[in-house]
Amino acid sequence: MKRDRRAKILATLGPASSSAETIGALFEAGADVFRLNFSHGSHADHHARFELIRAIERSAGRPIGVLADLQGPKLRVGTFADGPVRLSEGEAFRLDLERGRPGDASRVAMPHPEIFAALEADTDLLLDDGRIRLRVERCGPDFADTRVIAGGPLSDRKGVNVPGVVLPLSALTEKDRADLDFALSLGVDWVALSFVQRAEDIAEIKAIVQDRAGVVAKLEKPAAIGSLDAIVAAADAIMVARGDLGVEMPPEEVPAIQKRIVRACRKAGKPVVVATQMLESMVNAPVPTRAEASDVATAIYDGADAVMLSAESASGKFPLEAVRIMDRIIARTEADPAYREAIEASRSAPQQARADAIGAAVRTVASLLPVAATIAYTSSGYSALRLARERPQAPVLGMTPRVETARRLALAWGVHAVTINEVTTVAEMSELACNTARFEGFGRAGDSIVIAAGMPFGASGTTNLLRIAQID
Repeated sequence: MKRDRRAKILATLGPASSSAETIGALFEAGADVFRLNFSHGSHADHHARFELIRAIERSAGRPIGVLADLQGPKLRVGTFADGPVRLSEGEAFRLDLERGRPGDASRVAMPHPEIFAALEADTDLLLDDGRIRLRVERCGPDFADTRVIAGGPLSDRKGVNVPGVVLPLSALTEKDRADLDFALSLGVDWVALSFVQRAEDIAEIKAIVQDRAGVVAKLEKPAAIGSLDAIVAAADAIMVARGDLGVEMPPEEVPAIQKRIVRACRKAGKPVVVATQMLESMVNAPVPTRAEASDVATAIYDGADAVMLSAESASGKFPLEAVRIMDRIIARTEADPAYREAIEASRSAPQQARADAIGAAVRTVASLLPVAATIAYTSSGYSALRLARERPQAPVLGMTPRVETARRLALAWGVHAVTINEVTTVAEMSELACNTARFEGFGRAGDSIVIAAGMPFGASGTTNLLRIAQID
């Protein structure tokens, strides 16, 4: 199954997409990676969906990536005694640690001592996705007296954001640790860490994951932007999670931040996913707005590896239509001559490393010669990612003897991953590459292909070989 586009689609599964028929249809329509959102659903739900994905993978004969998205330390207020209250501008409102005492119009519990430890006078707190804004006037280790700057209704367990403050808490809660252990036992390919603030958060989860899955850092805190390069270097991939990022930052800053993150990831050669509200209106409508179509296209023009559907495919009324239209938007955008111009203009110079030298050389060969495909023979996926970093004009085939690597590469720009047998010689690798390109529909007899690989075979991070071969 050869996609007619380079950027990938990440689709979230949920109540609207839990049957074998629907998940299979989503894959056929264009979903390359499926997201299991551990903020919702039980372990049994996720287990059932995971098994369906793997069954579809076996039937289709194509690797499918699975991403487990951990909830992270979502901060929330407590409950209210008599239902929702209304906070009015100028009123005093108190937050405290009295968990067992229901709230009212003058106070509510906020069971997060780490927030109180980080607060100081004049700090702003955002409640209910930014709909309510409070300003701290006085605070201590177990309370904060605030003034309502922007009011509105407030109900049980609404979220709390503290923009501009690095909170002294781990990005992994006890729930996350249990979910992570379960997800790794399933065999997911990617794990997404929510509310990353610093590179140390990535080191913490990697110490647990080891090499069992790739780690995606979700950037949704302003503090993370201040440590962007360090986080990109530490993570295996990045997600631009624009939901909470748009709450904690002025909306006019989010587009520039998105572009900055995508540029940093492209420079580093790390996959980057643009997510949240991309086709939001399709939760209830069969077609997106023109603005949403433009939003998806903008991410593609910037060179993002993947774009993500959240509620649109998980709980919306038209999950299949959402994947289909996203597939068409990507394909049409990449067919625009201005797309290749934008990709070339935004390309970063390769690093002074053998893998980047080979990747840049492959890109040059593919631009000078009529090349049917570029081939990365890779065990860990490293060679394929360095090749994808160059955004070559010719398709990228990632040939690997490890199915785990093929599944992870489902997230990478332009990589059509194929599992193959181990090879021991360059001649054997070349013959296999030619046969694979022909069998997968990327070339015919007489076409040329360019191969990048590492010697000795099977060793990670050894990309040092370039070869031009002709399909017999």
